[in-house]
Parts: sequence; C-alpha cells; structure tokens
Amino acid sequence: MTYDAVLENLQSGDVQVSILGWPHCRVTGANRQEALKRLRDAIRERFAKVEVVPIEVDVPQRAHAWGKYAGMFKDDPVFEEVLEEIEAYRHEIDSDDSTL
Repeated sequence: MTYDAVLENLQSGDVQVSILGWPHCRVTGANRQEALKRLRDAIRERFAKVEVVPIEVDVPQRAHAWGKYAGMFKDDPVFEEVLEEIEAYRHEIDSDDSTL
C-alpha cells in the first residue's frame, strides 16, 4: 500500500512524519530515513491489531430543487409552439452580426 506522508523538520533538528488523513499516526526520528522507518513500523503494527472492512452506508437522497418542474408541460398543447419560438429567436440572435 502507498500512503502520502507529511515530513516536517522540527526546531530540535528532528523530523516528524505523519500520514495524511491519519492525525494519530505521527512519529519523530533523528533524520528523514529514521522517521520514515518508524512510520512504516507504526503502520505495520497498527494493521496487525485491526481489521479493515468496507462498509456501505445508505444516505438519504434529497429531491433535486428543480425536480418538481420536470415534465410539467408534457400535456400542454402549445408547448411545442413555445419551443419553436425559442429556437427561432435563438437562430435570429445567432445570425445577427450586429451583436458582435
């Protein structure tokens, strides 16, 4: 497995290293190599004591704000005419060179 580690040089001269997203997985070493070795050892030790399992959580879905309007004109007898007018107007605007 590969993890992203954050290395920080401390004022004491030591190097502190932690895994991104794991705030409690942090070690210190005299130098970069020692700190990384200690971190690898800490991760191995942690995984030896735990079980990692995927879980699925059902999250309630909220209705889309515009969903109540979907299909509201499906039975409107003049809606097709309105769409044709909109399309004609768009073509008129697109072909009008004076707006450039």
